[in-house]
This record gives sequence, structure tokens and C-alpha cells, in this order.
Amino acid sequence: MKTLNTVNCEVMVAPSLVPGEHQIFVCGEDAGAKEQVTGMLGEFGWPAHRVLDLGGIASSRGVEMFLPLWLDLMRTLGKTHFNLEFHTGN
Repeated sequence: MKTLNTVNCEVMVAPSLVPGEHQIFVCGEDAGAKEQVTGMLGEFGWPAHRVLDLGGIASSRGVEMFLPLWLDLMRTLGKTHFNLEFHTGN
């Protein structure tokens, strides 16, 4: 399982620090483990509809590549409390 590595440690456990309907990712092979992790995320304040399942653990490679962008955003914004919010079109 992979989750919680695209946000600051404070936002991990208190997503309300960032306004809006921003999302968190999960990656993993085991459906039961994903269910448990989604429940844990819910306890932290992440509603299930804001948990994006990216599929198997191989997807974690893409999530891990987010770090260089996260660091650039932190320097540009001058803050660590931020996250991404995704919207889809038709």
C-alpha cells in the first residue's frame, strides 16, 4: 500500500488545513488493505469520495515522482499546507 506521500505531514492527518475538495491517492494490490487504509484516511478526515484509487502498487512510482514538483510548489508558494484538487470535464 502507498498513500499520504503527496502532502505535508500535518495535512496528512488534518486535510481541513487546506480548503476545498482536494484528494489523496492510494495504490496497492490488496482490496482488503485498500479498504482498511481508506477507513484510516477517513479517521484522519479524508472522506472516501476524496480518496483516489490509482490501482496497483506499480502506480506508486508515479506518485513518488510528485516529490520534485511538491518541492518546487513549496518554494514558490512559501507554504507547506497545499494539495491538488482534480476536476474532470465531459
